[in-house]
Amino acid sequence: MMPMTKWVRRLLIANVAVFVLEYAYPPLRMALAFVPAWIVYRPWTVVTYMFVHENISHIFFNMLVLFFFGPRVEMRLGEKRFLWLYFLSGIGGAAGSFVFPNVAVIGASAAVFGVLLAFAMYWPKEKILLFFVIPIDAWLLVAGAVAFELYTGVTGTQGGIAHFAHLGGLATGFLYLKWSDWRTGAGRRAFQRAMDPGPSISMPGKSSLERWRSIQVDDLHELNRDEVRRLLAKAEREGARSLTDVERQFLDRMASR
Repeated sequence: MMPMTKWVRRLLIANVAVFVLEYAYPPLRMALAFVPAWIVYRPWTVVTYMFVHENISHIFFNMLVLFFFGPRVEMRLGEKRFLWLYFLSGIGGAAGSFVFPNVAVIGASAAVFGVLLAFAMYWPKEKILLFFVIPIDAWLLVAGAVAFELYTGVTGTQGGIAHFAHLGGLATGFLYLKWSDWRTGAGRRAFQRAMDPGPSISMPGKSSLERWRSIQVDDLHELNRDEVRRLLAKAEREGARSLTDVERQFLDRMASR
């Protein structure tokens, strides 16, 4: 069983709590739902709609995806960036729902799609059991989800589902991750240029490798421990420059703990 992380646990609890409250007091659902045409009068609903669900199956599948994929993404991004990803993806879902401005939108699906996308971007070859039976690469699962949402959204073959909200969550999550990776990578590169303007030609990346080797792997959280070992093995085998900006930034963060 994958260890639970702080914000995934809190999001799970918050969603379940709101679900119980809305069934105890049905008018709460409409009060928290997002209707694009009403955004001027109810701006808070771009966030609150993420915590409202129509029925048991709706909340179950959203929380199932968050439970399985969220902890690993949170450990990779850190708490702050994980929350930005989650809520920006949800807000992006609200933006995508403007295709049908008078239709109420509810559910955490757009936010959860952002988390699933992050998992596929960082671990594209990770095998996921589709329908708990069929093994499929994470990147292929997300690519299939995008194609499905586009097809059903354009053709209207599945009414009652906010397909364009899902696509908005995916698109916003992708843009945030790319921006965040570029920003953290740019900051790291600027720091390295200031500290080490003349990289060694004979042993490129040596100082980085030495710093990463000093990481106390056994003291890390289980998820971070596995990732550090994987990245260190890659750096030892292929050289420090074989790592992406995100991977190097992750190791730097672990080394500075």
